[in-house]
Amino acid sequence: MDPMQTPVDHDVVIIGSGFSGIGMAIALKKTGRTFTVLEKAHDIGGTWRDNLYPGCACDVPSHLYSFSFEPNPYWSRAYATADEIQDYLLYVVEKYDVRGDVQFDAQVTRGVYDESLRVWHLTVLGSDGAERHLVAGAVVLGVGALHEPSLPDIPGLETFAGEVMHTASWDPGASMFGRTVGIIGTGASAVQAIPLLAEDADHLTVFQRTPAWVLPKVDPEYPDGLQDAYDKRPWLMKLHRTKIKAANELRAIAFTRAPALLKAASLGAAANIRRSVKDPELRRKLIPDYTMGCKRITFSNAYYPALAREDVHVETEHITGADARGLTTADGARHDLDVLVLATGFDVAGSYRHLNFTGTRGHDLGEDWDAGITSYYGVTVPHFPNLFFLLGPNTALGHTSVLMMIEAQIALTLRLLDERDRRRAGAVQVREAVAQAHMATLDRRTRRTVWIAGGCDSWYLDQFGRNRVLWPGSVPEYERATRRTEMVDYEFTGSRASVSSSR
Repeated sequence: MDPMQTPVDHDVVIIGSGFSGIGMAIALKKTGRTFTVLEKAHDIGGTWRDNLYPGCACDVPSHLYSFSFEPNPYWSRAYATADEIQDYLLYVVEKYDVRGDVQFDAQVTRGVYDESLRVWHLTVLGSDGAERHLVAGAVVLGVGALHEPSLPDIPGLETFAGEVMHTASWDPGASMFGRTVGIIGTGASAVQAIPLLAEDADHLTVFQRTPAWVLPKVDPEYPDGLQDAYDKRPWLMKLHRTKIKAANELRAIAFTRAPALLKAASLGAAANIRRSVKDPELRRKLIPDYTMGCKRITFSNAYYPALAREDVHVETEHITGADARGLTTADGARHDLDVLVLATGFDVAGSYRHLNFTGTRGHDLGEDWDAGITSYYGVTVPHFPNLFFLLGPNTALGHTSVLMMIEAQIALTLRLLDERDRRRAGAVQVREAVAQAHMATLDRRTRRTVWIAGGCDSWYLDQFGRNRVLWPGSVPEYERATRRTEMVDYEFTGSRASVSSSR
């Protein structure tokens, strides 16, 4: 078949309707390209739709956690809760008239790149179990890396007779009143959930493998007068956002170039633990032995007081097994439970493995990811033409808002699509040698960061000990780099396929 006559349902298919997918949809709407958004769930929202556990909130200041083109003067507080962020995203969807472009209950189960026709064949599963097929000129993966729950490997867990729930799939109707509760994990989700679980449960056991650095949270409410001022004087809100952005970017220096600064900050954080926790044995359990920032830093004013309660126990022994009644630890102790909460994070690689995408020469996306994915600024990967990632490898952040990274990636994706079309090419992909050189540079830069030098093992690192999650630099540096990316770094091949008139 002549590629110029290939029937294509959409110029672009976006997978996912969180911030990445909606941001991409709004940008595409302005270009006039045909597109659709495929969302596996029943509504907009991604992470902020799915995470309903008690205390769920953002650890990035609210005024940075919004699109630059749609600031929100009416954030209620410095750090927004999950439901408030979800409300903001729903507002954006309605304002920019995107909802009609989203297909809900549409899970992409397979993606195959057609090398001869230079299109993507997508298999989409509906809620009724029926499969259908779409042909796309390009695919944008807005699925993110934090939505496939990571489940602990505990022998016998399937035999536990009580209730098991992951923080990422929380039942909002669940009640902990009068129940004996266990929670596994002390990461960001656990730090937010534990204080509220402790208030409701009859007894709470926190199973801690590694303690977290938890800093005080400065989270004032924004009074109505200030919100109105931001609404009437947008420049004032912009100034506030600029100040927050600048302050957060200073933290990037410590994370990426001067971990010694974080060692000094760790001393102050340890002093905060000693002030908050009077029991010397509990205090010993809670002070980490790694540099602050090596794992994700969390913020809470209620976490340490919750752990110090008489009806809360912090268990540091390794979990060896489970049975119908509860968990057993390495010291032989039994922990009988009514409810087990898994605050065990996400399977970063699994977020892309489950998509089941096959590129050129039989390359499987999941297998490539497991082998150590090679990408170029986290947006394009070799062997997968016309496939673009938002918040792909090495583009997450430990110091500020990822929404700024998303906007830079959307701009780069549009630029590549425009250049492909200008050349009347059928496909664009990064040159493999360019991507490999880029990853080598990231590896070299990461060696001096706190994530490598800080003395911990975190989900930021893959099975080979390489950082494949975080950007080892500042946001302005990433923005400049993606704006200045040379087109010679990419291969443009073949002829354009035509968009079907029957879409």
